Amino acid sequence: MKHFFKILTLAFIGFLVISCSEDDQVMLTETAQSKISSDKTEVILDKDHLDATAITFTWAKPAFDQPIVSSSKIEFGIKGENFKNSKTVDVATSPFVMTNKQLNTLLLSMGAIGNEPNQIEVRLKTAVGYGNYHSNTLMLTLTPYILGPVYNYTDLYLVGDATAGGWDNSATNAKLYPLQKSATAGIYSYTGYFAAGGFKLIQNPGSWDPQYGMGASAGSLLAGGGSSNIPVAAAGYYKLTIDINTLKYTLTAISDPTVSYTTISMIGTASGDWNTDVDLEKSTFDPHIWVKKKVAMNEGEFKFRANHDWTTSWGIAQEFFGVTTIGGANIPLTSSFNYDVYFNDITGEYSVVPVF
Repeated sequence: MKHFFKILTLAFIGFLVISCSEDDQVMLTETAQSKISSDKTEVILDKDHLDATAITFTWAKPAFDQPIVSSSKIEFGIKGENFKNSKTVDVATSPFVMTNKQLNTLLLSMGAIGNEPNQIEVRLKTAVGYGNYHSNTLMLTLTPYILGPVYNYTDLYLVGDATAGGWDNSATNAKLYPLQKSATAGIYSYTGYFAAGGFKLIQNPGSWDPQYGMGASAGSLLAGGGSSNIPVAAAGYYKLTIDINTLKYTLTAISDPTVSYTTISMIGTASGDWNTDVDLEKSTFDPHIWVKKKVAMNEGEFKFRANHDWTTSWGIAQEFFGVTTIGGANIPLTSSFNYDVYFNDITGEYSVVPVF
């Protein structure tokens, strides 16, 4: 009999435990969805006013049929990724203000492209227990900045088996050399060695769009993949001129250079100091082309010089590109940044291209 009562007691206790567990599982119903809005739909972030307000969000939490404790975040995602690589910021009160610096840092950390408009989705994410509730989704066009130089120039690069880089157009190909820019947009030139073969011109290493090649006949250019390779009949030194405005080119043979250098370096406050040479790398394809990729440089001035000596040095008071003269003025650099540096000892031409 005692054994029977023990079993009955245990069964009763088990019933109570199950009943209590079921009572604890409260069904929560969302009676009003959370909402979010912004005072702007398009923002170009301003790097000159980092602490100024970029955008203001107004939001309201969801409502439920039971008292709850919740926490909210504003969630940002790139359009089309379904918030896969999203970033969030905690919010406690509405409205919520973000500065240019705060929003820019967040956008770049989630993979947005600097200096270009990005389609960004924004929503309010509210956590209740182990569940999340989401608001309506905003669609914003946001342009983050990259702190660095203002470089308003378009470069063209040689690609093809007649050139140092071959047909590998990838951004990691260090042998893609840029043409020399001029004061007139769309006018370019290049003086150097070409192998027998062909080549084209691309604007962005890593992409074939846009590209330029030969058009219907020699001397004419055509934009796009339907263009032909510009032919080089025989290996040698040539001067190439390109006019994107009129879609014309010339390729003229020149005499082989008679002067060569063992070393060419940069020296000055922009590359370090006036006592330290930063050597450029001599091209194995054309020994008159010198390159230094992704070199950290400072605001300041510098010159090119041969063989770590002032007997032969080159300079001109012009930033980013130009034609130096022997013994010329210091080359200025107004922003500390990473740059690709190119120097042609045949012509004295140079390019200093920011690496964004």
